[in-house]
Amino acid sequence: MLALRLARGSRPLVQFRRLLVAAASGGVGFLLLATLMWAIGHPEGAVVRLVWCVIPAAAVVQLAVAVARTDPGTTPRPGLSAIGLGPVRLTAYASVTTAVSSAAGSLAALLVFWHLRGDGSGLPLDGAAGDLLAAEQPLPAGAVALLLAAVPVLASAAAAFALRPAARARHAEAAGEAPAPVGLPWGVALTAAGLAVETYASRGHGAPVPLPGRFDGSPAGVLAGWALTAVGLALVGPGVSHLCGRALQAARPGAVRLLAGRALMGQAARIGRPLGVLCAVVSGAFAAAALYGPGDERPYGALTGLGAAVVTGCAVATLLTAAVEAVQAREDTSRSLLDLGAPAAVLRTAAGVRVLVLAAAFAPLTWLVAALAAAPLGG
Repeated sequence: MLALRLARGSRPLVQFRRLLVAAASGGVGFLLLATLMWAIGHPEGAVVRLVWCVIPAAAVVQLAVAVARTDPGTTPRPGLSAIGLGPVRLTAYASVTTAVSSAAGSLAALLVFWHLRGDGSGLPLDGAAGDLLAAEQPLPAGAVALLLAAVPVLASAAAAFALRPAARARHAEAAGEAPAPVGLPWGVALTAAGLAVETYASRGHGAPVPLPGRFDGSPAGVLAGWALTAVGLALVGPGVSHLCGRALQAARPGAVRLLAGRALMGQAARIGRPLGVLCAVVSGAFAAAALYGPGDERPYGALTGLGAAVVTGCAVATLLTAAVEAVQAREDTSRSLLDLGAPAAVLRTAAGVRVLVLAAAFAPLTWLVAALAAAPLGG
């Protein structure tokens, strides 16, 4: 009850971020329900279609964790332990609010799905969604409840795990010391392996996988290569951000470059991973466009478009939320610099320099990975 009262009294921006989690969870819930009804009539490809929903579900979980991190109600502050809001209680509060937001989105997805199927007062949209959602088949209540509960359970568990007291302590220690991220070599290796697997599979090796829209019949190796590349880019992101911070401080830096570089090094893990994920999403979109160009007569399909929108929207929202978290983490430092007489324009310029340097580093990386991934597919 205390968690619900704190959530209700949060600021509008915090509520908006929770609405984003609810909307994304609703999109995944609708995908899961549509996949379930498709699987009833096509049991041979049921498992593969459900696995296809793992990607948007993982994107929602990542967004939910990022939103939970930036929630002011989950931040330990002096005096909260005296009223029973210690680190453990705050972790439970983050888990509960995440579960509530995700469950609200899943419930909205069920209502929309139920309405489009015509289970209420006839088929809407002249019955256009009837075939897609298998309106002639009854809804299996147990399977529907299980699928709709998956995202809220996973999101709340991930938020609790990420905000547990031990994880907070390690995160704060790493941010304070700024050590170089250790995942850069592994990320490079996984990215190279993913591109190699995709190139090999694009030559006709491997069995096709039944997926929605234009991706129906794509080789399993191509999809596995994309997955490896995405994981590799997520691991590469913090290392690239850290290297950007070091590069800014090279060759006798001034105050602006020094502030920007130290901030990038301290925020490498916080900002770099969402940047790597967004890089993977954009490069995957370019590769998909190369695989199925505008001349292809097969449509992408409504479910494919919804899944792509959920993944892209979650990647962008997670990056913006991580940026908000980075600003919150530097509030004390910025306030101290202002108290010491540092001009506010210097802090704003340093923030702009960080953005420009990250864009200059990740834009060519995204283009390079997209070009390497699209080259064998286009041929």
